[in-house]
Amino acid sequence: MESEIRLMKGNEALAMAAIRYGVDAYFGYPITPQSEIMETLVAQKPWETTGMVVMQAESEVASINMVYGAAATGKRAMTSSSGPGISLMQNGISYLAGANLPCVIVNVMRGGPGLGTIQPSQADYFQATRGGGHGDYRTFVIAPASVQEMADFVAIAFDWAFRYRNPAMILADGTIGQMMEKVILPPIRRRLTKTEIELACPWASTGRKEGNKRNLVTSLELDPLSMEKKCLEREARYLQAEENDVRYESIECDDADYVLVAFGSSARICTKTVSIARSQGLKLGLLRPITLWPFPKKPVDELSKRTKGMLVVELNSGQMIEDVSLAASGEVRIGHYGRLGGVVFTPEEVLDALKNEFGIK
Repeated sequence: MESEIRLMKGNEALAMAAIRYGVDAYFGYPITPQSEIMETLVAQKPWETTGMVVMQAESEVASINMVYGAAATGKRAMTSSSGPGISLMQNGISYLAGANLPCVIVNVMRGGPGLGTIQPSQADYFQATRGGGHGDYRTFVIAPASVQEMADFVAIAFDWAFRYRNPAMILADGTIGQMMEKVILPPIRRRLTKTEIELACPWASTGRKEGNKRNLVTSLELDPLSMEKKCLEREARYLQAEENDVRYESIECDDADYVLVAFGSSARICTKTVSIARSQGLKLGLLRPITLWPFPKKPVDELSKRTKGMLVVELNSGQMIEDVSLAASGEVRIGHYGRLGGVVFTPEEVLDALKNEFGIK
């Protein structure tokens, strides 16, 4: 089936894209503001068409461990949740990374800490980009800023997960998950057969055949030298990703005196801020990190050497600003503007914050 144009919520578009990508299994548990992902999957009944398994587990802990089991067999498995649920999954995510297993995790962020609020937030940036759980590992993180990207990033996340044998996360927020836009759904890709999985994933546990090497899927290694070797092999894959898979969008940055740095829904708002500033004669640009890990260090560094100021704009108290500051080797001044508790700023508020931060008249 060819591509299809629909008017949908971001959560709905992601669910439809998962079916059309050929995902084998989804295990999840409802939580606002991402519950439409599982609701859409159930309504579509993909088990009757593609054979995709859709199951509501008894908890987020159960969900991520079901993903672990499916991923160990080479299946395309995913889950979704929001802040409190993602926190509960951290042990399982660490196990997946430790066992070199690919999967996709969707976090449609809400405000915290604790139960917090069901309103949009970007306060899970640290949790997502630092791995979140115990041990030396990273999670690939890609941040959509539109309903279209909610659909498009499913394929990208799965492709990365299997290329590097590591969990990948789509990090959205309540604004992107709940808003409605026109979206072009991707063409349908059939699910892989067992034979195709065995060829594509020789590491998977697909049933031992006579004469074949036993595949042991585990994150446990008691020999320290062997454990160090496995960790270094994983780190080498991360370095490869930092070299080859960084994504970002640059808007009006070529002649900019000042630059906003924002991701996801904040970047959408800041796009309007740039337009307003330009209409006032202020040369303002926007750098939107699309991959939050690996982070676009080089473009940030380049801008830090030729602009007067950079303002990091986030729906949190200041998280991505640390990565911006670490990447910037220039002498540019770096400021931060954020709102908390589910409050979403306006383009005009961002522009006022920029002017106040850098004394622009």
